[in-house]
Amino acid sequence: MAVFKKFFKDIIRKRHPDNDTVTVKGKPKPKYYGTVTPHPNFSASSDASVLNSAIESKGVDEDVIIAVLVRRNNEQRQKIKTVYEASTGNKLDKDLKSALRSDLEDVSLALLMTPAQFDAYLVRKATKGFGTDEDVLVEVLATRSNEEIRELKTFFKQEYGQELEEVIEKETRGDLTEALLAMLRANKDESNEINMGLAKEDAETLFEAGENTKGINVSTFINILTSRNGPQLSKTFEEYASVSDLSLPKALFMELKGDIEDCLVDIVKIAWNKSAFFAEKLHKAMEGHGTCEDTLIRVLVSRSEIDLKKIVEEYRAMFDTSLQEHILNDTKGHYQKVLLGLCGPH
Repeated sequence: MAVFKKFFKDIIRKRHPDNDTVTVKGKPKPKYYGTVTPHPNFSASSDASVLNSAIESKGVDEDVIIAVLVRRNNEQRQKIKTVYEASTGNKLDKDLKSALRSDLEDVSLALLMTPAQFDAYLVRKATKGFGTDEDVLVEVLATRSNEEIRELKTFFKQEYGQELEEVIEKETRGDLTEALLAMLRANKDESNEINMGLAKEDAETLFEAGENTKGINVSTFINILTSRNGPQLSKTFEEYASVSDLSLPKALFMELKGDIEDCLVDIVKIAWNKSAFFAEKLHKAMEGHGTCEDTLIRVLVSRSEIDLKKIVEEYRAMFDTSLQEHILNDTKGHYQKVLLGLCGPH
């Protein structure tokens, strides 16, 4: 709970969303907060040839491979893959898998996947084998747009031959299953509009479903937290304080236990400040002994063309050090270079 209190204390200055649009030709468009941008003067055939030479060179030229992968956006990497196979007869991901090792191999292969393919891979990895990584499932489903979730489900069925909903029902239990399935419906409000009347109504409903009743009506929490937009939920959290002696986050800690508690707390964090949620994830991956490479790769790759620039800024504000400095201290070699390349200029 102390970590959660710190999280909200550190980000309270930013709980109201910034104006994340710019006007282009008289029409509003989302600002770009990615750290990876399209490479100018891009040539898929030239890059494919360069990568082939780097892979086949004596000793493998990792520096060249990294330079190409982190300085091209995902759309450009997909074109390189197509040209590479046409010109060499081999698949680029298989050649890189043979040429590279360990963490550098993992992050390079992740960069070659489309966003939907990478999300499907993450969910598959989180549900396959002994045990289920519930944190990864919640992170992916709670931070993707409705369209991204629909694309994830489509690719998952094509790639693994199963409906994702069926896998979730098989691999998870109880209230957590209900929450994950609710997010998989991909019907969350994605506007930035705030309905003050609804915020007050939801706050009262959550109070009645939790603190003001014997037991807790988890379904009510799931329904509201998985269907409202971020600004709307933030206003609901503020309104909750007017009907309760507790904040909503503290109420969740008191009323819920186990996986569903972690799930709903993460949804609250994401609604309050998504960039800070990911900054905290990255910090936990590197604090203490050892480093969680899976988390570093998952977050940096998946957010590099969405909001990694904001995550980097939030990281410094929350932890009084830069993300790049922490990566320099916790990783090494070519793997370190590719992570720093994804983070952008230091």
